[in-house]
Amino acid sequence: MTFTEPTSSSAIDPSAKGRILVVDDDRLVLATLVHGLAQAGFDIIDADNGDDAILLARQHKPDLALLDIRMDGMSGFDVAAYLREHLRIPFMFLSAFSDEATVNQIKALGALAYLVKPLDVAQIVPAVEAAFAQARERAGKPASSAPAPAALAAPLDPLAQHVPMAVGILMHRYSLGADAALQRLRKLAEREGRPIDASAKAMVQALEQLAAPGDL
Repeated sequence: MTFTEPTSSSAIDPSAKGRILVVDDDRLVLATLVHGLAQAGFDIIDADNGDDAILLARQHKPDLALLDIRMDGMSGFDVAAYLREHLRIPFMFLSAFSDEATVNQIKALGALAYLVKPLDVAQIVPAVEAAFAQARERAGKPASSAPAPAALAAPLDPLAQHVPMAVGILMHRYSLGADAALQRLRKLAEREGRPIDASAKAMVQALEQLAAPGDL
């Protein structure tokens, strides 16, 4: 097990964006995610297997979990089901697999988002921030209006793989909340006359082209 000690819940850095549990059995991927998300301002708890992930989640109560799906021992699906049913911790998935059975299970579990590898941290951070903002907004609602564990799906469609990243981009660029950014993206898609994921994909690709080194 690897573990990045977070700030205690009674003394969280006021500048921190929140606490995320990151789980991946690929040590290189895990280290990259931990470093990138920590640099982006999050407190990070990390584990390289599902058993340790559940123990850490029970101990530290993260605000969001970012889970790899296919791991030795407990899968990301197993961890997600436990987080949903016992701890009410929202989660999103990061995986190299996007077959129909995998996507259907992701949708059934109610993930905030589903990101397909390979992705670099520059792409993941905006998606995580968008999902995290939605998780925090839901957590701030009165207990009577809190969603049941079986209804944790966010307004973002888990099948729309580019939508979380586009929402994160709009949040950064225009200082919007997650819901307002999503509404802005929906209006853009309506004006363009195409599905929201197509507009989101075009936005993400445009940003990637701007960030890419010049062909000199």
